[in-house]
Amino acid sequence: MVTTPSVPALVPLDELVLHLPSAGPDALPGTTALAAVLGYARGRRPLRYRSPNEREGRWVQVPAFRHDRFDARPVPTGPLGDDDVLVAEGLHGRLDPDGWTAVRQCLDDVQPAAEALVARAAGRALWELPDDELSVLGEPGTVGAALRGLGDLPGQQARYVIAALHHRHPSLVPLLDRATWLQTVAHLREGDSSVAAVVHRELRANPAAFTALEAAVAELFGRGLTRLRLHDLLVWLAGTLRLTTAVALGEATDEWRRRPGVSG
Repeated sequence: MVTTPSVPALVPLDELVLHLPSAGPDALPGTTALAAVLGYARGRRPLRYRSPNEREGRWVQVPAFRHDRFDARPVPTGPLGDDDVLVAEGLHGRLDPDGWTAVRQCLDDVQPAAEALVARAAGRALWELPDDELSVLGEPGTVGAALRGLGDLPGQQARYVIAALHHRHPSLVPLLDRATWLQTVAHLREGDSSVAAVVHRELRANPAAFTALEAAVAELFGRGLTRLRLHDLLVWLAGTLRLTTAVALGEATDEWRRRPGVSG
């Protein structure tokens, strides 16, 4: 079995950079990446709120991003079902009744394919898979072929289904929406099974940096985000021009100020 080469687990994040072409042409300093993830998870924004029985509203602080509604949600158990739709809505927004029914039916339809995907991975994370698993040269039956099939689902419900599957398998199923797909598709190479191959390649190209970033995030949050989710967040923040905002929100948190070497 081909796996990601072992790397020192305690390389200081301050000394590392991430080379993520899908996020942009410049290397991303490890500390900048950490601040962005922290801002995504902890950042708040002001919202003017007025209940129906109030004459005047008031300002409240609400989450700036979707961490609490999606990433922090517990993972459902058993077959794919209603709870998985709710999780996906936490990331992509509420569905109308017809949309909810369509996504729920789609989850039933993809259950066998999802089970086959997990069985094929055999406990390995996406970044631990050999290159052939994300190449058309290794098909049929590869992880890449299965992911491409899930991503080709008809209609708007595809992104909800992928969100539900990623939440179930955060180390295996890439979380792609239109923004991150557009950031990634231009980096496809001949023979790639899908944009998942680009994600796979970038994860394998930055093992030390992602190991350190995973460890730093777990230390700050008390729970981890997989490097697959961290990759998605950084590409999404960069591609939607939210990276600078997330970094600023992260650097304003108490967790950031308590980091060794941070003054103020």
